[in-house]
Amino acid sequence: MTFILTFLGKSGIARTKIAIASAKLLASQGKRVLLAGLAEPALPILLGTTLTSDPQEIAPNLQVVQFQASVLLQRQWEEVKKLEAQYLRTPIIKDVYGEELVVLPGMDNALALNAIREYDASGKYDAIVYDGTGDASSLRMLGLPESLSWYVRRFRQLFVNSDLGKTIAESPLIQPLISTLFNFNWTADNFAQPTNQVNNFLEKGKAAVADPRRVAAFLVTTPEPIEVASSRYLWGSAQQIGITVGGVIVVSADGNHNVTDEFNPLPISVVPDAPAGEWRSLIDALPDFAQEAIKAPKPIEIDVHNRQVRLFLPGFDKKQVKLTQYGPEVTVEAGDQRRNIDLPPSLSGKSITGAKFQNSYLIVSF
Repeated sequence: MTFILTFLGKSGIARTKIAIASAKLLASQGKRVLLAGLAEPALPILLGTTLTSDPQEIAPNLQVVQFQASVLLQRQWEEVKKLEAQYLRTPIIKDVYGEELVVLPGMDNALALNAIREYDASGKYDAIVYDGTGDASSLRMLGLPESLSWYVRRFRQLFVNSDLGKTIAESPLIQPLISTLFNFNWTADNFAQPTNQVNNFLEKGKAAVADPRRVAAFLVTTPEPIEVASSRYLWGSAQQIGITVGGVIVVSADGNHNVTDEFNPLPISVVPDAPAGEWRSLIDALPDFAQEAIKAPKPIEIDVHNRQVRLFLPGFDKKQVKLTQYGPEVTVEAGDQRRNIDLPPSLSGKSITGAKFQNSYLIVSF
């Protein structure tokens, strides 16, 4: 089982130093580690080596890769062509080449997430340390499985219930026409085939993000009030996508800080503001990431017996949290994040009877 570790915070260079030191620490413990970063100059400069879009070994047990969106898109395009050929009798994009494609805004996040998924599935690594942007963009990337699963689930049901869906399912005239265009018969029973495949893929991603043994984030900050406030905001936002924040790493030149109350109950590790290349002092000050992640507060707890859902939303107050319910869907908005709560069958569809914000928890009763 691969442990995926990432860092959140405002200071980019400090985050990258922490990511490098963390990868070195895990590798020194005998774990097979992949350090993955974006196609930006900080990582290769700090490592003192040229990086490519393929993993390269820079130390025992430690490989490094940079995610170049154009290269990742080119590689994935062939998979898209295969899918098109699987479902369409006459593919229309077979003459479009990956080298021609332009990376659309936001696509780089999806490509990076898919690359992490593939490296995770390869079984070659015990740990993947991801040096991303460390901001809301990184959180949206990690939240893609949950967000997309809602779209697939919701719009599939809307299509099945629509006049078009019913016509395809019932019409003896349209079914043969559809079958001439697609490589299978799109009846009501098998329309779900491709969407079920996608849903299974997304459910695995959601389960990984929600499991602190599989995915965890740590906050990186200095004692500066603005950076502390930014990290608190990211802490709360991370809960909205279901990712566990295991602790706080404070970068301090003199070893002093005054942030304990701001991040309670998370453990705080203070590391020196070491110059590039002096990794030992950083490594020695780092926490046990896997253990701290397991002990951290869970983003969501569902108490079926008492008919309650407890959402951990630190960094927000009740004025910043909005709760709505449309039929079986319960949606929580906090900051710039929106989450649809996946309720168990015993609570699904039941109306909300009360909600309160207490000690950083949104407690919803049914």
